[in-house]
Amino acid sequence: MNTAAKLSAYGAALALLLTAGWATGTAVGPLTTAAAAPGEHGAMPGGEDAGHGDDHSGTVAGTTPDQPAGLASSRGGYTLTPTDPTPTDGTFSFVVTGPDGAPVTAFDVEHDKRMHLIVVRRDTTGFQHVHPEMSADGTWSTPLALPAGGSYRAFADFAPTGGEPTTLGVDVSVPGVYEPVTHTPGRTAQVDGYTVELGGDLVPGQASPVTLTVSRDGVPVTDLQPYLAAYGHLVALREGDLAYLHVHPEGAPGDGVTPAGPQVEFVAEVPSAGVYRLFLDFQHEGRVRTAEFTVPTGTAAGAPTDPAAPAHGADGHGH
Repeated sequence: MNTAAKLSAYGAALALLLTAGWATGTAVGPLTTAAAAPGEHGAMPGGEDAGHGDDHSGTVAGTTPDQPAGLASSRGGYTLTPTDPTPTDGTFSFVVTGPDGAPVTAFDVEHDKRMHLIVVRRDTTGFQHVHPEMSADGTWSTPLALPAGGSYRAFADFAPTGGEPTTLGVDVSVPGVYEPVTHTPGRTAQVDGYTVELGGDLVPGQASPVTLTVSRDGVPVTDLQPYLAAYGHLVALREGDLAYLHVHPEGAPGDGVTPAGPQVEFVAEVPSAGVYRLFLDFQHEGRVRTAEFTVPTGTAAGAPTDPAAPAHGADGHGH
């Protein structure tokens, strides 16, 4: 075979080989890795969380343990900004801006109000639960007496229309002498002749039933009055950073099964172990009163305990 013939035969063989390879590759498909759907076995690390935002409910019970409510002034696109961070004229005003940066003016009614404002000094004294009024431009204002000097935390608890219930917190300063107050753990509160007893343990990360029992002069109060569509409102603040938990009671006035006292039942879920300050608002004979408690977290019944930790109740405050 001459040289030209040999080259022609070699080219034909090469063409046949390339054609066969192309056909095989087409049948098998491209050598790429398909992304697994979220939640499927083999998904890329972190893929299962893609697109998940900062979800939040009106309470710490609806938040992740490392992101309890009230610790941030901006969350989920909403920002709380006081008009004066050092209010001295007896009025506190603020604005809530939305994801577009404009003041929010549409809020849903939650427990009879569109805005719940909780204010407390950093040492958890001077607790106030008030309900500001909003002007047409989105500015909320309320009379607020802060007579003692120090740093206060203001919590705005609201549900923007079309958005998730949210609690934002911001510090405000009051000039004057600051004398911090310490609180002794206890489960009995006295206020204006009323005695309120706290039953149940706060167990971190678990739904914890707690019961507040109201009496006056040793007689159980069985005619509590509805306040903000409930027989009581409970706010819990974690000592130190003031992580916020607003809990509403089980049942509702007029539902045919919830008694008007002496017991008001709640289910709370605190985000971590620690000491919490509890504030119960209740109404009787036309006046709202606030009972305060200081409570360390406990452990669930039957749960294993750290052998190095002190026995439950060893601090002298039994449950």
